[in-house]
This record gives sequence, structure tokens and C-alpha cells, in this order.
Amino acid sequence: MNTLLIAKRDLQAYLTGYTAWVVVSGLLFLEGMFFNAYAMGSDSQRYSHEVLRDFFEVNWGFAVVASVLLTMRSIAEERRDGTDVLLSSSTATDGQVIVGKWLAVMGVLSLLTAFSIYLPGLIYVNGKISLAHLAVGYLGVMATVGATTAMGIFGSSLFRNQMAAGMVTGSMVVLLIIAWIASDIMGPPFSEMIAYSALYNQHFVNFSEGRLAMSGLVYYASLTGLFLMLATRILEGRRWE
Repeated sequence: MNTLLIAKRDLQAYLTGYTAWVVVSGLLFLEGMFFNAYAMGSDSQRYSHEVLRDFFEVNWGFAVVASVLLTMRSIAEERRDGTDVLLSSSTATDGQVIVGKWLAVMGVLSLLTAFSIYLPGLIYVNGKISLAHLAVGYLGVMATVGATTAMGIFGSSLFRNQMAAGMVTGSMVVLLIIAWIASDIMGPPFSEMIAYSALYNQHFVNFSEGRLAMSGLVYYASLTGLFLMLATRILEGRRWE
């Protein structure tokens, strides 16, 4: 119950303020432009499933950026304004606080994802799209941002400054995205381990092509759980400061 109350509190703060709407509307506008140029702008004839795959590549990138931008303020702002004292003195545990804040950001990201549905609809005007491909692709996007949101919550728990939190989170995300490059220059078994950690190439490509990969879901869920646990430990340690 405490988790849902915190999630409701934070979600209301996002939706009644302007920051979340500026982020969502701005990224949707840019996403539409990139989709038109990258996926729809090709002069050559292409199959609808290829265009849909390209849409999910674009959608994935902007959703990840949104998760970083939205989580910058999550805990850092509470510490800056001193309202974290109210949370630490409440009956909610640190784990409930962290999960509640994660759910609130996921709620905003769900809106961003839902509002982007008109872009695959443009494909349907001149072609056909598979509802299964659409569902699997969006599942992959939400699984990914679940992990990057948890990373953002962790980054925000480390600092009072939102920009510092955003930079740390962004750096972690970029490192995981480009991990596949590092795997090419290393020998086994480290190459396989680093390749497996790649946020995009190793796991999301299957989803973008409409293939449900349980290994990808396990990876994203594990990453989510790890960083939510780390953020909880940070809050627990701060109680004794």
C-alpha cells in the first residue's frame, strides 16, 4: 500500500507539473521526425515489417533518453528540497520508496509509449502490420526502460544535484549500449560476458524484429532488480548518517 501511495504521489507531481509534459511532447516530436526520415523516408520499396523494425529502433532510443531525463529529479530533488526527511520518517520502507518512485516514472513512460502508437499507424496506411510484432516490440521497449529507469533511480539516489545524477545514469546507459563494441576486441570468456551485457544489440534486436526472447526479458528484469536493490541500499545507508 505504501508503495502505491508513493507512486501515486510522484505520478501526480509529474503530471501536474510541466517537466514531464515538456519531455514527453518534445521527444514525441523528435521521434516523429526521426521516424519519418529514418524509417519512412527511404525512396526504395520496403516491407512493412522492416519499417516497423526501424520504428522500434527509433522508439527504443527516445524511450531510453526519456527514462534518464525523468529519473534525474526522482530522489536528488527530494534531497535538495529536504523532503526526503518526510519519506525517511514515514512508515514506508526504503524499498517501498524506491519501487514507488520507479512505478511513477514507468507510468509517465507508459504514456510516452502509448502516444507513439500513431507512428506504426502510418505504416498501416500503405501496408500491413502484425499485431504480434507490435506487441512484442513494445514489450521490449518497456522492458528496456524498466531497466534504465531503475538505473536512473540509482543514479539519482547518489547525488543532490540532478545534472550529476543524469550524467552518471547516462554514462552507465551508454557503456551498456556500446558494450558489444568492447566485446569484439576482447577474447573469450570475457567477450561473451561483455557481449551479454549489451543493452541493445544482444537483447533488443529480437524484440524489434517481432521475436519474443525470454533471455532478453530475464536480462532486463535482472538489471531492473539489481539497480533497485542498490538504490535501496543507498537509502538505507543514508538513514545512519
